[in-house]
Amino acid sequence: MTPPPIPAKQPHAITQHGRERIDEFHWLRDSNWRDAVRDPSLLQADIRAHLDAENAYSLAMMTGTEALQATLFAEMKGRVRDDDSSVPTPDGPYEYFARFAPGAQHPCHVRRLRAGEGEEVLLDADAMAQGKAYFQIGAAEHSPDHALFAYAVDEAGSEAYTLVVRDLATSEDLPERIENIAFAQFLWSPDSQWLFWVHRDENGRPSAIYRRAARGGSPALVYAEPDDGMFLRLSASESRAFILITSANQETSEVRFIKAADPRAEPKIFAPRKTGELYTPTHFDSRWLVLTNADGATSFKIMTCPLQETAREHWTEVLPCRPTHTIEGLIAFADYLVREERVDALPRIVVRDRMTATEHVVQQDEAAYALALEPGYEFDTSVLRFVYQSPTTPRQWIDYDMTSRARIVRKVQDVPSGHDPSRYETIRFFAAAPDGVEVPVTVLKLKATALDGAAPAILYGYGAYGHSLDASFSIRALSLVDRGWIWATAHVRGGADKGRSWFEDGRKEKKINSFLDFVAVAEALIERRHTAARRIVAYGGSAGGLLVGAAANLRPDLWGGVIAAVPFVDALNTMSDDSLPLTPPEWPEWGDPILDAQAFATIAAYSPYDNVADRPYPPILATGGLSDPRVTYWEPAKWIARLRDRAPSFGPYLLKMNMTAGHAGASGRYEFLREIAYEYAFAMRALAQDETGAF
Repeated sequence: MTPPPIPAKQPHAITQHGRERIDEFHWLRDSNWRDAVRDPSLLQADIRAHLDAENAYSLAMMTGTEALQATLFAEMKGRVRDDDSSVPTPDGPYEYFARFAPGAQHPCHVRRLRAGEGEEVLLDADAMAQGKAYFQIGAAEHSPDHALFAYAVDEAGSEAYTLVVRDLATSEDLPERIENIAFAQFLWSPDSQWLFWVHRDENGRPSAIYRRAARGGSPALVYAEPDDGMFLRLSASESRAFILITSANQETSEVRFIKAADPRAEPKIFAPRKTGELYTPTHFDSRWLVLTNADGATSFKIMTCPLQETAREHWTEVLPCRPTHTIEGLIAFADYLVREERVDALPRIVVRDRMTATEHVVQQDEAAYALALEPGYEFDTSVLRFVYQSPTTPRQWIDYDMTSRARIVRKVQDVPSGHDPSRYETIRFFAAAPDGVEVPVTVLKLKATALDGAAPAILYGYGAYGHSLDASFSIRALSLVDRGWIWATAHVRGGADKGRSWFEDGRKEKKINSFLDFVAVAEALIERRHTAARRIVAYGGSAGGLLVGAAANLRPDLWGGVIAAVPFVDALNTMSDDSLPLTPPEWPEWGDPILDAQAFATIAAYSPYDNVADRPYPPILATGGLSDPRVTYWEPAKWIARLRDRAPSFGPYLLKMNMTAGHAGASGRYEFLREIAYEYAFAMRALAQDETGAF
């Protein structure tokens, strides 16, 4: 067997709250990491050598799976329409959409006249990406007057975007580019004369809002956020009457607004921030509606106030909090208000008629499904577009007339290689957590796959930031399901699958619930004979990597393999390092171990890296991106090194580091599928489910 790379151990002592710990692989964190993330050629030579050795080892350990990977990739690629395109979205005289040329990795952004004539290419991203190791258009948007087109581009994977404006009359980019755009966030003023953007500071955080004239000129500071722990977001009201600036973290928000008629005005505060209180204003029917969790409204309620009197003392309730109905968002149209809710762990859409004050639910047929709203550009319309899908049903883009309640299916996701929903079965059940809470589980399987305990299984989870894992369709999962695998999704606490309280019950001091829920789901799958112990591959990415890493420490006996994609596994060190981009904004999620001894103890008790011991770990694959500013490359690198050091008799432990990409992996639509094929081949080898045999 190929020997793994064994990095040097250089003890590094860290003392917090009277406790000392030794981090022997701290040296893998480049002291010049900020520059190295932006420009990987600046990475320390010894660190690069180690990462190259890890990649070589992983390649050697996966020898024999090349044909399997190629087959898996071909299957997944065969389910993607090569010349796919989005559904055109109307705006004034035009409709805008994106389309792929056959074989293209990146789309063309185009428009045509609303009658469907005269297509005009606005931006050919695939042509721009040629010869580049990484290329990503993070956002692209035309000006409301249709004269200009702005796009935010990242050519390193570090998410330090550059904003470029194109003159659509000449198809030429204007010379003045704007650097360091945070999260690709920018906004045209409704009069098209000004461009607003979120600035990314030297720590990689969204720190300020700037504005400049649309065609160039000196930037003007609009708002500087004083708190490193807040994210900034730009938006416009659907009415286009207001520009909104939101400062928020997971538990507190504050909004400022600018009248669109005067985009150079100073932003006015809507209501001062109040720790633990979230609110989102929506302009509707000549007033503000305010979605908020104020006064203990865990599932949120809707308040209203006059346009000029936005302080809390002017808020009055229009829809009270209902514990069984979590309100997730509001979208306003001229004559309709659309409410996104979650009931019984499923999303739903409620439409309210402004004139009659009546409401109706947009009904769906399947027992488990996913919904996503696509609001579009137009305010004075009765048409609502949403995307419907389920584990067995490909995506459908539906235009719903809120007046007549008629539906027009504008597009059905094409699966060129074929897809027969009748071959598959979706099962929804609840697993009992140790504290008696019922955790939702969604299972996709072939109807022909017997529930006799023999089937291999993927157990996928996330469980953080209030992000819900809805029951969606996946062309990728089918490659395992078609081979007799069970694909199970654990809707653990920390997400918002059962509402805001589900999120609150899986963060900070209650974070352990996420991991116990995940283990409980694995045990329930075994008890129901969907699979068996050591026949389950735990699968999660980013914060989901923390989930599967902690589960591996808690119950290594359950898993036949673990796939941790860009995993947040060095949680204690990361949350104790306030120089990292996301650390201060994420203290409300995880706790602040620098100032809070209890938060330190809580994170120390579950942090996967800090709790590695000589346990019978299964084969583990960790992936990373050298340019990743969210989960830095050294987290998976250190974790794999410590697993080999402290549990050398088990595993094996593989690290696959993408040396030219960041958190999202490869940027092209097909190259990304190659990475998934690699992960699936690892899962199959870990359980000896392919002809090449187990590790």
